[in-house]
Amino acid sequence: MEFSGAKLALFLGDDLLVIRRDDKPDIPYPDHWDLPGGGREGQESPEDCVLRETREETGLVLTPRDLIWSTSYLRPRRGAVWFFTSHQPAGIAADIKFGSEGQGWRLMAPREYVEHPLAVPHFAEQLQTYLAPDGPGLVHFDRRKRQG
Repeated sequence: MEFSGAKLALFLGDDLLVIRRDDKPDIPYPDHWDLPGGGREGQESPEDCVLRETREETGLVLTPRDLIWSTSYLRPRRGAVWFFTSHQPAGIAADIKFGSEGQGWRLMAPREYVEHPLAVPHFAEQLQTYLAPDGPGLVHFDRRKRQG
């Protein structure tokens, strides 16, 4: 399977983990709010790619079972990109060990990210699809509300 990279919408409780990109003119979307993930290495699968990148960028070790939804889409000049979601307890934010890429991280309400002027636009689009009233995220959020 050919693809260039993978990203993860990682929910910690009700919030989304976002990373502030470096402010360098030679990278796409400098100084924007990004999601964990990045480029494919070797022949790794989309799942292996996103899990490795998440571990490198945040120190959080997730497994393929933690990935609850995925889709792929085409990007100009990049080809296929994978987008995953995972929902984890809010408390694991205490385990974050920020890596060497980016300016920092924070938790952000998912709707705030979708509407934020410095959100990476195509990731905001994918997240909006997931969060739509008839989208795949509805099942997960409904289940959490019924259990809570």
